[in-house]
Amino acid sequence: MEALFLLIALVAVLGVVVLPMLRRRREREEFERAAANAQARTGPAERSPDQVSLSKDGDSAAAGGLVPVEQLDIRLPGPDDALVDALEETQRTQDWRPAGQLLALTDDSEQRWQRVQSLAGAAAMELATWRAAGEQPGGQDAGWLRRWRAEQPNDAGGAQVYAQFLVWQAMADPGAAEYRIILEEARTVCGEAARLAPDDPVPYITELFIARGLSYRRPDFDALWGQVTQRDPAHMGAHLAALPYLSEKWHGSRADADAFATAAAAGAPSGSLLPALPLFAVYDHLPDVQLSPSLYQGAVVADAIEAAQFAVNGVRPAHPVEPHVRHLLLCFLVRAERYPEAAEQVRAIDGYVGAIPWVDGENPAGQYAAYRAMAIARQ
Repeated sequence: MEALFLLIALVAVLGVVVLPMLRRRREREEFERAAANAQARTGPAERSPDQVSLSKDGDSAAAGGLVPVEQLDIRLPGPDDALVDALEETQRTQDWRPAGQLLALTDDSEQRWQRVQSLAGAAAMELATWRAAGEQPGGQDAGWLRRWRAEQPNDAGGAQVYAQFLVWQAMADPGAAEYRIILEEARTVCGEAARLAPDDPVPYITELFIARGLSYRRPDFDALWGQVTQRDPAHMGAHLAALPYLSEKWHGSRADADAFATAAAAGAPSGSLLPALPLFAVYDHLPDVQLSPSLYQGAVVADAIEAAQFAVNGVRPAHPVEPHVRHLLLCFLVRAERYPEAAEQVRAIDGYVGAIPWVDGENPAGQYAAYRAMAIARQ
């Protein structure tokens, strides 16, 4: 789950994941050939889509109406042309105003949350790239974000982006000596952002990451969560940010995470994505070895898949978090050998791979393409 947020923030130009981008890439074989070989030579239980590698070519994808592997966008889970345009202009000119103006015009709290993370991730990636290149004078070093804060200290958007930027800085190296110091600074900036926009849930959602990293006591976490739900009780992004704190990998347990997800799904308003939350809770607690389809055909996973399908089929149009749900559905449906349903997800999301589970691997585009190939070949 944590990779979802690192993805939204630290990948490529916008967002969501520095670390997967800095990992070495596997050599790729052409995905249609891989799918055909997997189908001809092995059964699903013997070879999973995760074991299929891809070629560097991928040109034949276009022949089937799919986006070639090398053209898959690893920055985002789905399209956001306005964000891409504003960010590219900001990074080209090192002028924060295009990004600041876009954020000022973003009223939808789900979309605002995603754009804050993406802008912060862009700055984090820019700074990391500059440092890796030897901190060359005149290089792009996220100076636009520093100027945004310096020139408009009372701009809520700038404070929100800077707070999330600090979170990504800390999470990129949790073993660093300054890890807690950076998170403490991020918490201070979250407080400033909250004072500048008292009704906006985004600063409190960012603090959910900090709560995890600084090991908030459960009563303190619950109080913070109350601040979020007071402002937007059905915010899907907020629930995704809160879920890892409650998982057994951090400060809770599988039972805690399941209870949180189930309660949110049960109380979801019409048009919400919250019924999909149990699928994310299941994903957070998958065993390390998980090749057998029987795991994904059992009642627990089947119920979570059904709830997630219900959510995406009934969600309000253009919900910013919908692509995240569809990417996870594609993974689970392929593993459950429900290929026609998986192919439906491919048709809805193809072209973008900035989401879990792909960002949890070394090669997000390649892994997505392998699952896509399996879904299309066997539908």
